[in-house]
Amino acid sequence: MAYAASLVNVMHQHRLAEPSACENLLGDAIERAFAAGIHDLDGMVRLLHDTGPAGPDGEPWTAARLEAELARLGA
Repeated sequence: MAYAASLVNVMHQHRLAEPSACENLLGDAIERAFAAGIHDLDGMVRLLHDTGPAGPDGEPWTAARLEAELARLGA
């Protein structure tokens, strides 16, 4: 691949800052869910209840809250 050397990987190119500790913990939990074969929203909510992290502002996760947080992070 002759062109690969010219590619630039810019960290956080679509974000204003690095992920927060809470965002990293949520990402780790989602990776654990996928590794465990969990691919649905309700399953992820159950995993988050069992293993954490807590939801935004320390509130318990719901499917709607998780969906809204993922949309916010993906914006």
